[in-house]
Amino acid sequence: MLGRLLGHSPGLWQWLAGPFLCSTRSAGSRAKNAQHMALQTDDPGKEAFRNDRRPTNFDKKVLVWSGCFKKEEDIPRHISYEVLDTARNIARIKVCYIMIAMTVLGWVTMIITGKEAVKKDQTLLRVNAEKNAKWRAEVKKGQKAAVGKSQ
Repeated sequence: MLGRLLGHSPGLWQWLAGPFLCSTRSAGSRAKNAQHMALQTDDPGKEAFRNDRRPTNFDKKVLVWSGCFKKEEDIPRHISYEVLDTARNIARIKVCYIMIAMTVLGWVTMIITGKEAVKKDQTLLRVNAEKNAKWRAEVKKGQKAAVGKSQ
């Protein structure tokens, strides 16, 4: 029953078994770090740019606009994916804020122009009725002209 309880709640399992497993985890991570350091000392240039990439012009503009760097000249030759991803997320949020502001501005302008049109009595129903009356008058003129030519 204890196994079923611990199996369904991973937080409880970590709380109970964590102190026993911490020593092996830290030893494993130390060994992994030692291997990584040995690889770097053997061939220092081999893994230097494994997680890095060279930014494009657009990436440089995004990095400057998001505030990660002051000028494009300050951007290093290679940057990590995490820095670029963070800059893109910041830029994405800024674009969303700009779109929200423009939407609110559009709402306000539509409300103002709608109220002005109501004051001038230029409702959509009236404009459509005038347009339909104009078309009907043109059709009647065309029919009279066609009847006059046929006789």
